[in-house]
Amino acid sequence: MEKEITKNRQATEMTLIKAVNDIIEESGFEGLGINAVAAKAKVSKMLIYRYFNSLDGLIAAYIQQNDYWINFDEKLPDQTHLATFIKQIFKRQIMWLRENYTLKRLYRWELTTDNKFVKELRNKREEKGIWLVEAVSKLSKHPKKEIAAMASIITAAISYLALLEENCPVYNGLKIQQESGWEELEKGINLLVALWLQKQL
Repeated sequence: MEKEITKNRQATEMTLIKAVNDIIEESGFEGLGINAVAAKAKVSKMLIYRYFNSLDGLIAAYIQQNDYWINFDEKLPDQTHLATFIKQIFKRQIMWLRENYTLKRLYRWELTTDNKFVKELRNKREEKGIWLVEAVSKLSKHPKKEIAAMASIITAAISYLALLEENCPVYNGLKIQQESGWEELEKGINLLVALWLQKQL
C-alpha cells in the first residue's frame, strides 16, 4: 500500500511538472499560476501545496529536473582526453539550454528570486560545480581557483547569450539567433580551453 501511494505521488508530481512546461510553452511565464497548473494537470491545487509547498517550490522542482549542471553525471575522462571532455560539456550546455524554451524562462525567474527553493537549487548546482572543478584540477594539475574562474566565465557567457538570443539578434558581431553564430562561439570556447590547458604551470 505504501509503495502504491509513493508511486501515485511520483506520478502526480511528474504530471504537475509537465503542466508547468506546457503552460509556459503555450502562454509564457505570465500564464503560470496555481489554478492554471492545477487545471492543466487535472488535479486539486492542494496537491501543489502538499507536494511542493508553493508554486515557487514547483517551479524549482522543474528547474532541478532539467538543469544541466545539477543533473551532470558524465563519466570523467583520463588525462589524454581531458580537452575533448571539457569542450564537449560546454557544447552540451549550449544545446541543453537553447533547446528548452521553458527552462530559459525559469532561469530568468530564478535570477529575480531568492527564496529557500532557489537557494536549495543553487546549493545543488554549487556542489556539482565544486566536484567537477576538483576532478578537473586533479586531471589537469591546474589550480582549482584557476579552473573555477575559467568555468565561471564560460558557463556564465553561455547562459547569458542563450537567454539573450530571443530578443537580440547580434552580440559582438555574432549572430546569436542563427546556428552560425553559436558555431563561432563554440570555436572561441574551444580555443580558450586549448590555450588554457597548454599554459605552463
